Amino acid sequence: MKLPMLILASGSPRRSGLLRQLTLDFQVIPGESTEIHHEQLTARELCQVNAYRKARSVAKRHPDALVLGADTLVCLENELLGKPADRAEAREMLERLQGRTHEVITGVCLMQLRSHRQKIFVECSQVTFKPLTEERIDRYLASINPLDKAGAYAIQENGDQIVENVAGSFSNVVGLPIERLRQELDSW
Repeated sequence: MKLPMLILASGSPRRSGLLRQLTLDFQVIPGESTEIHHEQLTARELCQVNAYRKARSVAKRHPDALVLGADTLVCLENELLGKPADRAEAREMLERLQGRTHEVITGVCLMQLRSHRQKIFVECSQVTFKPLTEERIDRYLASINPLDKAGAYAIQENGDQIVENVAGSFSNVVGLPIERLRQELDSW
């Protein structure tokens, strides 16, 4: 696959790790845009807009590069669960998710300003949590840092303690839908 220089517009170690699975050379330059949250936009629309904003903030400084921006949200019955502000909010999120199925949505933007090309897409996965006791939630929260994770959990970090089933892309739940990204990069 012959691509222009690839830049990941995210400082997420999870996204870097997933992108390395594609055996591509890339640089990490986090985007400098504030994520927007607007009640009139759906979760899918928000993810796409935020992924675009992240990619664009980096692409303006590197117009010849192919810039990849991504944004992930957890959605429970049309309510968005972002990153918790503290451990109490993380606990509350896990209590709400326990025993239920929610959606993990990732918007991805591929952008090369010099050639005026861009591709924006969204990937959705359904995640079902196990019924959780207070003790199990405490144990899980003690094993990870929930504050930098949408929905207060990381499926790749002791996820088997809390997750019963994933329908759709597992890598999407981690933060970057590698299967779909590979297809889009192949057609670039």
